[in-house]
Amino acid sequence: MARLSTERFILKEIEQQDKEYIFQGLSDPEVTQYYGVHFPTREAIQEQMDWYADLKRNGTGLWWGIYTKDTDTFCGAGGYNGLDKTHRKAEIGFWLLPAFWGQGILKEVMPRLFELGFQELGLNRIEGFVEHGNLKCKRALEKVNFQYEGTMRQCEIKDGKFIDVDIYANLREV
Repeated sequence: MARLSTERFILKEIEQQDKEYIFQGLSDPEVTQYYGVHFPTREAIQEQMDWYADLKRNGTGLWWGIYTKDTDTFCGAGGYNGLDKTHRKAEIGFWLLPAFWGQGILKEVMPRLFELGFQELGLNRIEGFVEHGNLKCKRALEKVNFQYEGTMRQCEIKDGKFIDVDIYANLREV
């Protein structure tokens, strides 16, 4: 599962040498505005790199860097975490550098990740948790067949304030 591909993109498993690309995204306030983490320094991004490695090592997920096929340009990252083999579900996550917003990347890459999740990982449920105010992400998930299931009110604290998180899910078609 080290590499996946779509018509326009190659997904490469995130490895330590991708640290600078991950820093580009997760230090950008536009990218992390609705994201659960933000790393302001190159040193701090190591925490995220360790998280990716732990997911793989523990069998609880896997993330990929998204690159253009034609120029091998890094666009963002996506993958699974919270993989629960007993209940056959996982959480999907996704972020893109601002220069690649609005180009249909999520709509093209997500179905490939669904295929991997449902067919190769044996998932029945793929979940997406979205900050209530992140309208762009919610619209994007709906475009790739996620269904809104509800809102967890004041379920997390961000910047010292309680926030609501919306739950979306895509189920395996039987």
